[in-house]
Amino acid sequence: MSASSSPAVFHKKITAAGILIATGIVFGDIGTSPLYTLNAVFHGRVITEDVALGAFSAIFWTLFFQTTLKYVIITLQADNKGEGGIFSLYALIRRFWGKWLLIIAMAGGAFLIADGIITPPISVASAIEGLDKIYPHMNTVPIVIVILIGLFIFQQFGTDKIGKVFGPVMVVWFTFIGVLGVMAISHEPGVFKALNPYYAYVMLKEVPGGFWLLGSIFLCTTGAEALYSDMGHCGRNNIRVSWIYIKITLILSYGGQTAWLLQHVGQEVGNISPFYHIVPDAIYLPSLVVATMATIIASQALISGCFTLVNEAIRLDIWPRHRVLFPGHIKGQIYIPFVNWLLMAGCLGMVIYFKESSKMEAAFGLSVTLTMLMSTVLINFYLHAKRVNGILIALVTGLFLVIELSFLTANLQKVKEGGWITLLIGSALFLVMYIWRRGRAITNGLKKMVPIETYVPLLKELSIDEKIPKYATNLVYLTSSGSPRKVEKTAINSILSKKPKRADIYWFVHVNVLDEPYAMRYHVDTIVKDDVYFVEFNLGFRIEPRIDYYFQQVVNELVKTGEVDLCNRNEQHYQDSKIGDLRFLVMESFLSFENAMSFWKNFVMKSYFNLKWLSVKESINFGLDPSNVTVEKYPVVVNAVQHPPLERQ
Repeated sequence: MSASSSPAVFHKKITAAGILIATGIVFGDIGTSPLYTLNAVFHGRVITEDVALGAFSAIFWTLFFQTTLKYVIITLQADNKGEGGIFSLYALIRRFWGKWLLIIAMAGGAFLIADGIITPPISVASAIEGLDKIYPHMNTVPIVIVILIGLFIFQQFGTDKIGKVFGPVMVVWFTFIGVLGVMAISHEPGVFKALNPYYAYVMLKEVPGGFWLLGSIFLCTTGAEALYSDMGHCGRNNIRVSWIYIKITLILSYGGQTAWLLQHVGQEVGNISPFYHIVPDAIYLPSLVVATMATIIASQALISGCFTLVNEAIRLDIWPRHRVLFPGHIKGQIYIPFVNWLLMAGCLGMVIYFKESSKMEAAFGLSVTLTMLMSTVLINFYLHAKRVNGILIALVTGLFLVIELSFLTANLQKVKEGGWITLLIGSALFLVMYIWRRGRAITNGLKKMVPIETYVPLLKELSIDEKIPKYATNLVYLTSSGSPRKVEKTAINSILSKKPKRADIYWFVHVNVLDEPYAMRYHVDTIVKDDVYFVEFNLGFRIEPRIDYYFQQVVNELVKTGEVDLCNRNEQHYQDSKIGDLRFLVMESFLSFENAMSFWKNFVMKSYFNLKWLSVKESINFGLDPSNVTVEKYPVVVNAVQHPPLERQ
């Protein structure tokens, strides 16, 4: 999206390039689901006509209700200044419904990241396992591991060049699976009678254990959340238009596999997915190559999505701060080293533990179901905020809740078979978000704010007291105060207590993260001209906070307009800079030993400070030049220990 284009114009546009990008980025996960969905349904089960037609019918209507109706038609309408995703949706509605919805958003985000740990292994493994037809005894685990390691190592270099081939490769993939489907359906054209929902009903009600097959059928719609998350990259209408073709090819692929199943009633699928059973022998090896490339692209898209998700969580202050890099020139493309290696460790662990994609299916789907449930709750509140008819909201929300709760119930049987892993990972990620948010709230609540006017006379006197060596021309404190009239007592103590810090000008800088994604604005309050200033940066939650660079721009602008006079400083004669030297002073807290807290609060606070130790430092997070930074530590006392009186002997 160009800087000159408004989000509304961007999302209305339909271009060939936009459709190609959407095909390459958005639909990788859902587009590779034909590799394993019906294999999961029939794994270890004798093929019957009722289950074959019922599964195809259930897949068709799942794609209609969950993907087309919920995401493509309804959810894509909820854009936050052009951006999508569960955290963007929360940021869009929290001003209407309060911050309690943050718990829902955190749960959805946590399980979406957990999905990012299982999707690359199952996608790549399901493609590579097609080699079993040629080499029945080959161990495919090392191949899958090598591909995944290469994929994660490549992340640090960005996807500028290789990203250009994503679209064409995925167009080839979708066309390929569609053509395969048509070829297979030509031998069993009656398969399309399964589009009647009656066949899904028969499977669910008449077939023993048919309801529990929903846990496997749900795999056909995993990746639908990506439609929403990637809206800001591709545009709403480009996604909607490309989905028409993609959905047709998916239905044809599932129909072709069902046609093969109907021709083999009474048999078992075996170790080869029904997808590979309909591939002609003459093109079997090329199909393996195309399938592997498609799964790598699907994995790449999901990994990039996790980076974006974590970055948004950092900006919304619900995730520990990590270093965020911008490896390419594509707007919105980011790389978070900590998250990259964490995802890689998780993916490799999944491959080593499960070994086969058929076993990974047990862990797959459960986390996505929970994410979709959370997004349904948020969409309900979004529709209320948009003043949609209450009866319509109740019908739509009720429909999605019934569908998703049915899928969740069916998926719960997978907990003991391996679903507990993604459930555990998602819960752990949610706990990290909760601890970070709660710990920040407690420490921020303990910060004592004092009126800056009270200390102005002392600051003015200190700035001209030449008996005290000058600490810096510009002394800058990062403050959490959003008011130009109050700052932390710790900042004042840093200036005046112990060894006083003399500076020509004292600056207090506050960074405010906005609900909109790409805002870049600032405001300056002059407390005392040429002595004390308060600067507030209002940045979007997807903007890299390069405060050092932005601050110097602000000061240069103030000098140019005459709002700040730095021309008469003694050292200016020797310096190239018109603003003199500057020193950022970052106040860093630590948990004092002088605390007497309850078990839970003690656990939260210790965990919070451990997470803080593992996260990137404030100076790096705010993009400060290390040569301009000084860090001072101060203790945090939540509940002071009551010591017995000390007696002198």
